[in-house]
Amino acid sequence: MNLPSRVKVVEVGPRDGLQNEKAVVPLAAKIAFVEALADAGLPVVEAGAFVRADRIPQMADSDQVFAGIRRRRGTVYAALVPNRQGFDKAVASKVGEIGVFTAASEAFNQKNINASIAESIDRFSEFVPEARAKKIRVRGYVSTCWVCPYAGPVPPAAVLDVARRLIGLAVDEISLGDTVGAAAPQEVERTLKTLLDAGVEPTKLAFHGHDTRGTALANALAALASGISVLDSSAGGLGGCPYAPGAAGNLATEDLLYMLHG
Repeated sequence: MNLPSRVKVVEVGPRDGLQNEKAVVPLAAKIAFVEALADAGLPVVEAGAFVRADRIPQMADSDQVFAGIRRRRGTVYAALVPNRQGFDKAVASKVGEIGVFTAASEAFNQKNINASIAESIDRFSEFVPEARAKKIRVRGYVSTCWVCPYAGPVPPAAVLDVARRLIGLAVDEISLGDTVGAAAPQEVERTLKTLLDAGVEPTKLAFHGHDTRGTALANALAALASGISVLDSSAGGLGGCPYAPGAAGNLATEDLLYMLHG
């Protein structure tokens, strides 16, 4: 395997991990969690999301999390934002990176955010240029890049189409999600090859795997072998997706790091 010599790990536990928890996690625990992850040396920690509290109640206090954390030099603190209102809150909270999100499946996008793919991209295209002007990094999340829980397998061409639209907005990075954890390594390779053969730069791409069927680590290795050097993970394998029935936790950060160091 021709593997990259260095890999960036994006820690999503405080957001993608906690958003699926049923019990309310106290603010102090969230702050301690974010600080511990940053102190461990993770370069990017997704600390929260500025979304509707009635839909994702665990993220309702994200502004307080950002206000309360001790910020470590060299760590980027990121947040998910769905719209202009969320972006304004992120700016006020001095977020270093915003994540905007859409899907490669129309059916999933409708269930997740009640909008088509085109409508979701139009929403955040209103403020992405402003984020770049303010020197805030922009990350585009694309859900269901392999399998949609409502529509089944997602063709690589659909993923390429969404990736091209995000590149047109000049996002810094595109995280490709195996949202329900149904992909196998060869399928990961096939979709990535479609994007790379079409001219998408590997430095623009990240892989975000869920471990529903125990393949997240194998899929991460397939992504690395394809030339991708940014991987998302969640401490303890926390996570899932409230709008993806059957999706289990994320790739565990500690398992990923063990493999990478090896």
